[in-house]
Amino acid sequence: MFAPWCCPATSRPRVGGDNYSVDMSSPSGQKPALKTAGSGQSRFQVTEVTELGPVTSGERTSGGTDGTTGTTGSKGSAGGEESKGRFSVVKFLDSGGIGTDGSDVAQNGDTVRSTGSHRSSASGHTNISDTHSNTYYMRTFGHNTIDAVPNIDFYRQTEAPLGDKLIRPTLSELHDELDKEPLDEDGFPIGEESTLAEEAAAKEGTKEQAKGGTIKFGWVKGVLIRCMLNIWGVMLFIRMSWIVGQAGIGLTCVIILMATVVTTITGLSTSAIATNGFVRGGGAYYLISRSLGPEFGGSIGLIFAFANAVAVAMYVVGFAETVVEMLNDVDALMTDELNDVRIVGTLTVILLLGISVAGMEWEAKAQIVLLVILLAAIFNYFIGTVITMESKEPKGFFGYKAAIMMENMGPDFRDGETFFSMFAIFFPAATGILAGANISGDLTDPQSAIPKGTLLAILITGITYVAVTVSTGSCILRDATGDHNDTSSVSDLNCTDAACTLGYDFSICKEGGCKFGLMNDFQVMSLVSGFGPLITAGIFSATLSSALASLVSAPKVFQALCKDNIYPGLHVFAKGYGKNNEPLRGYVLTFCIGLAFILIAELNVIAPIISNFFLASYALINFSVFHASLANSPGWRPSFKYFNKWVSLAGAVLCCAVMFVVNWWAALMTNIIVLALYVYVSYKKPDVNWGSSTQALIYNHALTHCLLLTGVEDHVKNFRPQCLVMTGYPNARPALLHLVNAFTKNVGLMVCGHVRTVSRRPNFKEMSLDHARYQRWLLKNRIKAFYTPVFAEDLRHGAQYLLQATGLGRLKPNTLVMGFKNNWSDGEMKDVEMYINIIHDAFDLQHGVVIIRLQEGLDISHIQDPDELLSSHEKKDVGMKDVVVSVNMVGKDSEDGNSFPPSLITSAQNSPLILRETKRSAKPLSLTDQRLLEASQQFKKKQCKGTVDVWWLFDDGGLALLIPYLLTEKKKWKDCKIRLFIGGKINRIDHDRRAMAALLSKFRIDFSAIYVLGDINTKPKKHNVLSFEEMIEPYKLKEDDMEQDAAERLKAEEPWRISDNELELYRAKTNRQIRLNELLKEHSNSAKLIVMSMPLARKGTVSSALYMCWLETLSKDLPPILLVRGNHQSVLTFYS
Repeated sequence: MFAPWCCPATSRPRVGGDNYSVDMSSPSGQKPALKTAGSGQSRFQVTEVTELGPVTSGERTSGGTDGTTGTTGSKGSAGGEESKGRFSVVKFLDSGGIGTDGSDVAQNGDTVRSTGSHRSSASGHTNISDTHSNTYYMRTFGHNTIDAVPNIDFYRQTEAPLGDKLIRPTLSELHDELDKEPLDEDGFPIGEESTLAEEAAAKEGTKEQAKGGTIKFGWVKGVLIRCMLNIWGVMLFIRMSWIVGQAGIGLTCVIILMATVVTTITGLSTSAIATNGFVRGGGAYYLISRSLGPEFGGSIGLIFAFANAVAVAMYVVGFAETVVEMLNDVDALMTDELNDVRIVGTLTVILLLGISVAGMEWEAKAQIVLLVILLAAIFNYFIGTVITMESKEPKGFFGYKAAIMMENMGPDFRDGETFFSMFAIFFPAATGILAGANISGDLTDPQSAIPKGTLLAILITGITYVAVTVSTGSCILRDATGDHNDTSSVSDLNCTDAACTLGYDFSICKEGGCKFGLMNDFQVMSLVSGFGPLITAGIFSATLSSALASLVSAPKVFQALCKDNIYPGLHVFAKGYGKNNEPLRGYVLTFCIGLAFILIAELNVIAPIISNFFLASYALINFSVFHASLANSPGWRPSFKYFNKWVSLAGAVLCCAVMFVVNWWAALMTNIIVLALYVYVSYKKPDVNWGSSTQALIYNHALTHCLLLTGVEDHVKNFRPQCLVMTGYPNARPALLHLVNAFTKNVGLMVCGHVRTVSRRPNFKEMSLDHARYQRWLLKNRIKAFYTPVFAEDLRHGAQYLLQATGLGRLKPNTLVMGFKNNWSDGEMKDVEMYINIIHDAFDLQHGVVIIRLQEGLDISHIQDPDELLSSHEKKDVGMKDVVVSVNMVGKDSEDGNSFPPSLITSAQNSPLILRETKRSAKPLSLTDQRLLEASQQFKKKQCKGTVDVWWLFDDGGLALLIPYLLTEKKKWKDCKIRLFIGGKINRIDHDRRAMAALLSKFRIDFSAIYVLGDINTKPKKHNVLSFEEMIEPYKLKEDDMEQDAAERLKAEEPWRISDNELELYRAKTNRQIRLNELLKEHSNSAKLIVMSMPLARKGTVSSALYMCWLETLSKDLPPILLVRGNHQSVLTFYS
């Protein structure tokens, strides 16, 4: 079969048109021939479509390097643009009637290669000329095949302005047989025209959006400027000199270095995360959530957005206080200082909101203006340090003097201040490093901009802080009176301080009361500067720029958080407006929060918490890098290489330590809030999957522990039932599923096996989709199990596959659980033979076997399609009608929170059951089906007081005792007590009871009573024996009524038949099963559950029909019963 020509891989749409067609065929012994479009005689047709009109004679088709085919060589192509051609398989035709003209065409895989060139003759026929000059197909590798060449557009997650989301050919498109669906006259599969039109419209819409003029920033304007403005806060102008006075030049440099180390490590970690893939909007929240998952991301995102919102109030109040001080100096207060702060703060935050709402472009321009003012203020200060004036000397400023520098080198802590208190005061000045990352969605290239801008900002601001520290410590005395008359003689031999050597005596300041110098004047930098008012302008610029950055950051982070729907009630704030998707609602919310705190005006209490919120974000960013590196996921490939996982871990620890240094009670409160939000998000389990490092680390741990388990031999103390449960579709047999889940949950492995018998080729694609869907169903219903379907020729082969291949290392089933075949007598005996052989296969593979029987049955799939039991959001049916049936069912499961599937909606007991039928007339359920549905849900509810009767007649290793023990340990079964029934001699009942009680005591298994049955071997009642004879009558071989050869031949053809010899040989065992059923009805008819030792049948000796009759006789007309037989290896021990 020839491979079809196709459209270029990067332009997937299949198109039709009025262009010429190329017919190809491949008859045996003949060369492919090219026919006209209307011949209809080739194996399949290929339509080439040119967008600039039909191909004329003399035009030549050639391949372009951009993944399209075009026409060249004709001046008829207006504008010089190549016409783009596409190929599409448009018909699959009969192979008869093939032409013989044409040239050689080599077929290789799905690539069509020719040494000739296409020409369209005047007669309308298309020929191939053997020129060897055109290597069209060889020059367009990957574009003349269905297989696509590597393309970045295939790896995009969604449609984005920076590029189209394209879909590579699926494996099915490349691997499956050619689709033979009918085509219309234009070459489209019938019914696809509208879909293709919608795709084209969607792409046009995307292109228009891309041309919409979205404002994006580079690394300088978007990151560097923002970070510098945030780090250069008011601390630089009004607190830095005081810290130098307290801690001295040396320790202040150490403080700056420590803060810079923390921020640098965090910057390196931020750079690593930002360069590990495309970064969208959301800043710190996006980086943390995509690395550590929604639990950490959701908790830190909320408090980070809140911290930025409150930071707006902090910075605005700082600005307002400075303005009010100036008004107070000129006696121009409006009311009083507190209310003036509120008035000025309110007006300021309204102005900032207007700038923000106007758009990011206006906000960026405002930031540049503020940066210019701030830089002018800083340069103004440094210029002032070299301009000495005699009038400033009494106030402590003398210019650069070695004596002053040496005196200020060491610390002079006063008023109870310490090194750590100085560090706590300074560190908030360094917390602006995420200002650029917070607007990551507005950056042209976040992967490049965030590392360069953030790290360079840390370097520049760090150098600036050190320079200010050294300069203030070298120019200004710690104390000065400001009085020109406080002079001293330089010849005085008693000079011990720098002021004395410079001709001043400020010794009176030791008694307190001085208003000048590093220790006393917060505005000393205004004194030093060349032009004092410019320092005030710098203070204004620093506060307003930080407030503006926070006012922009908070809504952006909050919008990203709301878009992910981590907190469902906040989704209203996810909506964006305008070409930049501005979060206007977020701006209003941030404005309201900031305004509220401005009006409260009690920021001294909230400020430490805000600083700790920022530090918590830094700690988690550092921990994200460590965690991702530790998980060693192949997806962790940051292009930024200058990081180390241990350095990042140290950075996370340092951030946590700094939190407690800054304010211990605020640190505790921050941790409590983060933990509470983490627990909330973990409980809600948002339906997101971001490929977090948490998932990668879980995989690593699981793989490591599986390998460790494999190297350790099994021990009886660690035995746990690991069940392969033959459920079919998991929701088709609810009772089976819930009962096994009850004793395996949090204890052992549970695998839901499903054998799908096929007579033709299996549909693996459908099975793969079902596997994912039903696994989600199990997770949603909180059933801790794995769904494993297999295709097989019959049930037995499928069970063999599952028994042999299911599991991983030690995590593999050791117990087969099946439902009892209730309808065995109504079906074909070959199915019974297969059913019994599965039990034999399980024993051959050293598995235990558990058979569960409910008198009503287990399978509810005939009542409605199991797919309809899936959640409505996974599969929605169209044209459905509701059938209301009164069914007695229970409500929500009290232990594990299970709820009924959407198709089984109940509000209370005896409430109507709503069933959904598709396009069928509503039919009420029969009474039998109603009882079946009731029984199928009985193990979901909490069991009321009763007993679990264990008939431990044969020692199978203890599995028949372990399962009821595990069951009664669960919350739903804890009100049920274990009663034990054993066989014994009539004259040793007390002895056997005491012996069993001693054994159970050593096993540490509680029981309510022990019954020793001495009459098991008593003959059963005659009418029960007759009933058994009637049951087996259709399955007897009756060899006495036929020739020996005929009997042997019939036995070979139907091995399940019961011979007279076999029946007589196992007469005693048959009578025992009949008698046990009588005893079960006598003693356990009111039990909640019966666990019974399952009788064994010797393989090859006992026929399937006889064994099935034993099981039927033993378990009929009883409460729910488990027939259990272990593999005769101990699963219980009394040794420690």
